[in-house]
Amino acid sequence: MIHLHNVFKRFGGRMAVEDLTLHVPAGEIYGLLGHNGAGKSTAIGMMLGQVWPTSGAVRICSHDVTSHRRQALQKVGAIFESPAFYDYLSGWRNLDILSSYTAPTPPRRILEVVRWVGLLGREHSKVRTYSHGMRARLALAQALLPGPDLLILDEPGSGLDPEGLHEMRQTILRLHRELGLTILLSSHLLNEVEQLCTRIAVLNHGRKVFEGALADTRQRENWLRLRVGDFPQATERLRSAGLITAQRNGVSILPAAQIGADQIVRFLVQQGEPVYEITPDQETLEQFYLRLMNDTNNPQ
Repeated sequence: MIHLHNVFKRFGGRMAVEDLTLHVPAGEIYGLLGHNGAGKSTAIGMMLGQVWPTSGAVRICSHDVTSHRRQALQKVGAIFESPAFYDYLSGWRNLDILSSYTAPTPPRRILEVVRWVGLLGREHSKVRTYSHGMRARLALAQALLPGPDLLILDEPGSGLDPEGLHEMRQTILRLHRELGLTILLSSHLLNEVEQLCTRIAVLNHGRKVFEGALADTRQRENWLRLRVGDFPQATERLRSAGLITAQRNGVSILPAAQIGADQIVRFLVQQGEPVYEITPDQETLEQFYLRLMNDTNNPQ
Protein backbone atom coordinates (compact mmCIF):
# COMPACT_ATOMS: atom_id res chain seq x y z
CA MET A 1 0.00 0.00 0.00
CA ILE A 2 2.75 2.46 0.96
CA HIS A 3 6.34 2.21 -0.27
CA LEU A 4 8.96 4.87 0.45
CA HIS A 5 12.44 4.02 -0.79
CA ASN A 6 15.54 6.05 0.14
CA VAL A 7 13.51 9.26 0.42
CA PHE A 8 15.22 12.56 1.24
CA LYS A 9 13.54 15.92 1.75
CA ARG A 10 15.51 19.11 2.26
CA PHE A 11 14.03 22.53 3.03
CA GLY A 12 16.81 24.99 2.24
CA GLY A 13 19.70 24.01 4.46
CA ARG A 14 17.63 21.77 6.74
CA MET A 15 17.25 18.04 6.13
CA ALA A 16 13.69 17.18 7.21
CA VAL A 17 13.69 13.54 6.09
CA GLU A 18 16.87 11.56 5.50
CA ASP A 19 17.11 8.25 3.64
CA LEU A 20 13.65 7.08 4.73
CA THR A 21 12.48 3.65 3.62
CA LEU A 22 9.05 2.43 4.76
CA HIS A 23 6.81 -0.45 3.72
CA VAL A 24 3.19 -0.61 4.85
CA PRO A 25 1.48 -3.76 3.54
CA ALA A 26 -2.26 -4.01 2.94
CA GLY A 27 -4.36 -4.72 6.01
CA GLU A 28 -2.04 -3.13 8.58
CA ILE A 29 -2.75 -0.51 11.20
CA TYR A 30 0.68 1.07 11.06
CA GLY A 31 1.92 3.66 13.55
CA LEU A 32 4.31 6.46 12.63
CA LEU A 33 5.91 7.90 15.78
CA GLY A 34 8.33 10.67 16.62
CA HIS A 35 8.69 13.97 18.43
CA ASN A 36 7.71 17.35 16.96
CA GLY A 37 10.05 18.01 14.07
CA ALA A 38 10.98 14.35 13.65
CA GLY A 39 9.75 14.32 10.04
CA LYS A 40 6.35 12.61 10.41
CA SER A 41 4.26 15.35 8.82
CA THR A 42 6.82 15.84 6.04
CA ALA A 43 6.71 12.10 5.29
CA ILE A 44 2.90 12.12 5.21
CA GLY A 45 2.92 15.25 3.06
CA MET A 46 5.07 13.39 0.53
CA MET A 47 2.71 10.41 0.60
CA LEU A 48 -0.19 12.75 -0.21
CA GLY A 49 1.66 14.62 -2.95
CA GLN A 50 1.58 17.89 -1.01
CA VAL A 51 5.35 17.89 -0.43
CA TRP A 52 7.79 16.98 -3.20
CA PRO A 53 10.69 14.70 -2.21
CA THR A 54 14.19 15.97 -2.93
CA SER A 55 15.09 12.44 -4.01
CA GLY A 56 13.86 8.89 -3.60
CA ALA A 57 10.65 7.09 -4.56
CA VAL A 58 7.20 7.45 -3.00
CA ARG A 59 4.63 4.90 -4.17
CA ILE A 60 1.04 4.70 -2.91
CA CYS A 61 -1.32 1.92 -4.03
CA SER A 62 1.33 0.81 -6.57
CA HIS A 63 1.58 4.26 -8.26
CA ASP A 64 4.37 6.81 -8.05
CA VAL A 65 2.99 9.88 -6.31
CA THR A 66 5.27 12.38 -8.06
CA SER A 67 4.43 11.25 -11.60
CA HIS A 68 0.93 9.77 -11.21
CA ARG A 69 -0.59 11.61 -8.24
CA ARG A 70 -4.23 11.19 -9.29
CA GLN A 71 -3.97 7.42 -9.73
CA ALA A 72 -1.91 7.05 -6.53
CA LEU A 73 -4.42 8.90 -4.35
CA GLN A 74 -7.64 7.77 -6.01
CA LYS A 75 -8.43 5.31 -3.20
CA VAL A 76 -6.81 7.24 -0.35
CA GLY A 77 -8.60 9.13 2.41
CA ALA A 78 -6.69 11.37 4.81
CA ILE A 79 -6.83 13.61 7.86
CA PHE A 80 -3.73 15.78 7.48
CA GLU A 81 -2.72 18.60 9.82
CA SER A 82 -5.79 20.65 10.98
CA PRO A 83 -8.93 19.95 8.91
CA ALA A 84 -10.83 23.18 8.11
CA PHE A 85 -14.61 23.43 7.81
CA TYR A 86 -17.18 26.12 7.11
CA ASP A 87 -18.49 26.76 10.62
CA TYR A 88 -21.63 28.53 9.41
CA LEU A 89 -22.71 25.49 7.35
CA SER A 90 -23.98 22.11 8.50
CA GLY A 91 -21.80 19.05 8.68
CA TRP A 92 -23.72 17.57 5.75
CA ARG A 93 -23.22 20.67 3.59
CA ASN A 94 -19.51 20.69 4.44
CA LEU A 95 -19.15 17.09 3.28
CA ASP A 96 -21.13 17.84 0.11
CA ILE A 97 -18.97 20.86 -0.78
CA LEU A 98 -15.61 19.31 0.13
CA SER A 99 -16.32 16.13 -1.81
CA SER A 100 -17.29 18.16 -4.91
CA TYR A 101 -13.69 19.37 -5.20
CA THR A 102 -12.68 15.91 -6.40
CA ALA A 103 -15.89 14.20 -7.58
CA PRO A 104 -19.64 14.59 -6.92
CA THR A 105 -20.78 12.36 -4.05
CA PRO A 106 -24.34 11.02 -3.96
CA PRO A 107 -26.41 11.71 -0.82
CA ARG A 108 -26.59 8.01 0.01
CA ARG A 109 -22.78 7.90 0.33
CA ILE A 110 -22.73 10.96 2.59
CA LEU A 111 -25.42 9.35 4.76
CA GLU A 112 -23.39 6.14 4.88
CA VAL A 113 -20.22 7.82 6.19
CA VAL A 114 -22.21 9.97 8.64
CA ARG A 115 -23.53 6.73 10.14
CA TRP A 116 -20.06 5.19 10.17
CA VAL A 117 -18.55 7.97 12.25
CA GLY A 118 -21.50 8.38 14.64
CA LEU A 119 -22.80 11.81 13.54
CA LEU A 120 -26.29 10.65 12.55
CA GLY A 121 -28.80 13.08 14.04
CA ARG A 122 -26.35 15.99 14.06
CA GLU A 123 -25.37 16.03 10.40
CA HIS A 124 -27.69 18.99 9.66
CA SER A 125 -26.49 21.08 12.63
CA LYS A 126 -24.07 23.92 11.96
CA VAL A 127 -20.44 22.95 12.52
CA ARG A 128 -19.99 25.87 14.92
CA THR A 129 -22.20 23.93 17.37
CA TYR A 130 -20.00 20.80 17.17
CA SER A 131 -17.76 19.71 20.02
CA HIS A 132 -14.09 19.00 19.33
CA GLY A 133 -14.88 15.29 19.20
CA MET A 134 -17.67 15.83 16.67
CA ARG A 135 -15.33 17.89 14.48
CA ALA A 136 -12.84 15.02 14.60
CA ARG A 137 -15.57 12.63 13.48
CA LEU A 138 -16.56 15.01 10.69
CA ALA A 139 -12.93 15.05 9.52
CA LEU A 140 -12.95 11.25 9.52
CA ALA A 141 -16.22 11.28 7.56
CA GLN A 142 -14.59 13.51 4.93
CA ALA A 143 -11.65 11.08 4.67
CA LEU A 144 -14.07 8.18 4.14
CA LEU A 145 -16.13 9.82 1.37
CA PRO A 146 -14.08 8.48 -1.57
CA GLY A 147 -14.47 4.89 -0.35
CA PRO A 148 -10.74 4.52 0.33
CA ASP A 149 -8.65 1.38 0.60
CA LEU A 150 -5.98 3.36 2.49
CA LEU A 151 -6.64 5.80 5.33
CA ILE A 152 -3.86 8.19 6.44
CA LEU A 153 -4.56 9.82 9.80
CA ASP A 154 -2.26 12.55 11.11
CA GLU A 155 -2.89 13.01 14.86
CA PRO A 156 -6.59 12.03 14.75
CA GLY A 157 -6.85 12.12 18.56
CA SER A 158 -5.30 15.55 19.01
CA GLY A 159 -7.20 17.58 21.60
CA LEU A 160 -9.77 14.90 22.36
CA ASP A 161 -10.88 14.14 25.90
CA PRO A 162 -10.72 10.52 27.19
CA GLU A 163 -14.26 9.77 25.99
CA GLY A 164 -13.50 11.22 22.57
CA LEU A 165 -10.28 9.22 22.34
CA HIS A 166 -12.15 6.03 23.18
CA GLU A 167 -14.78 6.73 20.52
CA MET A 168 -12.14 7.52 17.89
CA ARG A 169 -10.18 4.37 18.76
CA GLN A 170 -13.26 2.16 18.47
CA THR A 171 -14.20 3.76 15.15
CA ILE A 172 -10.72 3.19 13.71
CA LEU A 173 -10.76 -0.45 14.84
CA ARG A 174 -14.23 -0.94 13.34
CA LEU A 175 -13.16 0.59 10.01
CA HIS A 176 -10.17 -1.73 9.91
CA ARG A 177 -12.16 -4.79 10.93
CA GLU A 178 -15.35 -4.32 8.88
CA LEU A 179 -14.08 -2.43 5.81
CA GLY A 180 -10.64 -4.01 5.68
CA LEU A 181 -8.90 -0.63 5.41
CA THR A 182 -5.15 -0.23 5.60
CA ILE A 183 -4.50 2.58 8.09
CA LEU A 184 -1.39 4.70 8.62
CA LEU A 185 -1.66 6.50 11.96
CA SER A 186 0.65 9.28 13.12
CA SER A 187 0.24 10.13 16.79
CA HIS A 188 1.95 11.46 19.91
CA LEU A 189 -0.45 9.40 22.05
CA LEU A 190 1.62 6.26 22.61
CA ASN A 191 -1.07 4.54 24.65
CA GLU A 192 -3.47 4.87 21.71
CA VAL A 193 -0.85 3.57 19.28
CA GLU A 194 -0.23 0.61 21.58
CA GLN A 195 -3.93 -0.28 21.50
CA LEU A 196 -4.40 0.22 17.76
CA CYS A 197 -1.29 -0.62 15.76
CA THR A 198 0.19 -3.90 14.60
CA ARG A 199 3.47 -2.38 13.36
CA ILE A 200 5.28 0.91 13.99
CA ALA A 201 8.13 3.03 12.71
CA VAL A 202 9.90 5.63 14.85
CA LEU A 203 11.51 8.74 13.37
CA ASN A 204 14.11 10.88 15.10
CA HIS A 205 15.50 14.03 13.45
CA GLY A 206 14.29 12.84 10.05
CA ARG A 207 15.81 9.36 10.24
CA LYS A 208 14.09 6.05 10.91
CA VAL A 209 15.47 4.58 14.13
CA PHE A 210 13.09 1.63 14.47
CA GLU A 211 10.61 -0.29 12.36
CA GLY A 212 8.93 -3.53 13.32
CA ALA A 213 6.00 -5.33 14.89
CA LEU A 214 4.65 -3.91 18.11
CA ALA A 215 5.68 -7.18 19.78
CA ASP A 216 9.30 -6.38 18.87
CA THR A 217 9.23 -3.38 21.21
CA ARG A 218 8.91 -5.65 24.21
CA GLN A 219 12.09 -6.43 26.10
CA ARG A 220 13.07 -10.06 25.82
CA GLU A 221 14.31 -10.16 29.42
CA ASN A 222 11.91 -11.59 31.98
CA TRP A 223 11.68 -8.73 34.48
CA LEU A 224 9.34 -9.08 37.44
CA ARG A 225 7.67 -6.35 39.47
CA LEU A 226 8.17 -7.14 43.17
CA ARG A 227 6.40 -5.49 46.09
CA VAL A 228 7.79 -6.48 49.49
CA GLY A 229 8.27 -4.99 52.93
CA ASP A 230 11.88 -3.94 52.34
CA PHE A 231 12.89 -3.93 48.66
CA PRO A 232 16.63 -3.15 49.10
CA GLN A 233 17.03 -5.87 51.74
CA ALA A 234 15.01 -8.41 49.71
CA THR A 235 17.01 -7.79 46.52
CA GLU A 236 20.31 -8.02 48.38
CA ARG A 237 19.29 -11.41 49.79
CA LEU A 238 18.07 -12.60 46.37
CA ARG A 239 21.29 -11.50 44.69
CA SER A 240 23.45 -13.18 47.36
CA ALA A 241 21.48 -16.40 46.84
CA GLY A 242 22.04 -16.22 43.08
CA LEU A 243 18.32 -15.91 42.34
CA ILE A 244 18.42 -12.53 40.56
CA THR A 245 21.00 -10.73 38.44
CA ALA A 246 19.68 -7.14 38.53
CA GLN A 247 17.08 -4.74 39.92
CA ARG A 248 15.79 -1.44 38.55
CA ASN A 249 13.85 1.58 39.73
CA GLY A 250 13.35 0.11 43.19
CA VAL A 251 10.40 -1.98 41.97
CA SER A 252 11.63 -4.63 39.51
CA ILE A 253 13.99 -7.59 39.52
CA LEU A 254 15.57 -9.73 36.81
CA PRO A 255 15.61 -13.43 37.76
CA ALA A 256 18.69 -15.51 37.05
CA ALA A 257 18.49 -18.13 34.30
CA GLN A 258 16.00 -20.92 35.01
CA ILE A 259 14.68 -19.13 38.13
CA GLY A 260 10.91 -18.70 38.36
CA ALA A 261 8.71 -16.38 40.39
CA ASP A 262 7.66 -19.28 42.62
CA GLN A 263 11.27 -19.91 43.68
CA ILE A 264 11.76 -16.24 44.49
CA VAL A 265 8.59 -16.07 46.58
CA ARG A 266 9.48 -19.29 48.42
CA PHE A 267 12.94 -18.00 49.25
CA LEU A 268 11.69 -14.63 50.53
CA VAL A 269 9.00 -16.22 52.67
CA GLN A 270 11.60 -18.54 54.19
CA GLN A 271 13.68 -15.45 54.97
CA GLY A 272 10.72 -13.91 56.78
CA GLU A 273 10.21 -11.25 54.10
CA PRO A 274 6.51 -10.47 53.38
CA VAL A 275 5.67 -10.61 49.65
CA TYR A 276 2.67 -8.49 48.62
CA GLU A 277 2.95 -8.78 44.84
CA ILE A 278 5.06 -10.36 42.12
CA THR A 279 3.99 -9.89 38.51
CA PRO A 280 5.59 -9.75 35.03
CA ASP A 281 6.97 -6.26 34.36
CA GLN A 282 6.52 -5.83 30.61
CA GLU A 283 7.91 -2.67 29.07
CA THR A 284 5.24 -0.33 27.70
CA LEU A 285 5.50 1.35 24.30
CA GLU A 286 6.13 4.64 26.11
CA GLN A 287 9.07 3.14 28.01
CA PHE A 288 10.44 1.60 24.80
CA TYR A 289 10.09 4.92 22.96
CA LEU A 290 11.84 6.93 25.67
CA ARG A 291 14.66 4.37 25.90
CA LEU A 292 15.04 4.41 22.11
CA MET A 293 15.18 8.22 22.02
CA ASN A 294 17.78 8.24 24.80
CA ASP A 295 19.89 5.60 23.04
CA THR A 296 19.79 7.35 19.66
CA ASN A 297 20.35 10.84 21.05
CA ASN A 298 23.15 9.71 23.39
CA PRO A 299 25.09 6.95 21.59
CA GLN A 300 27.78 5.27 23.64
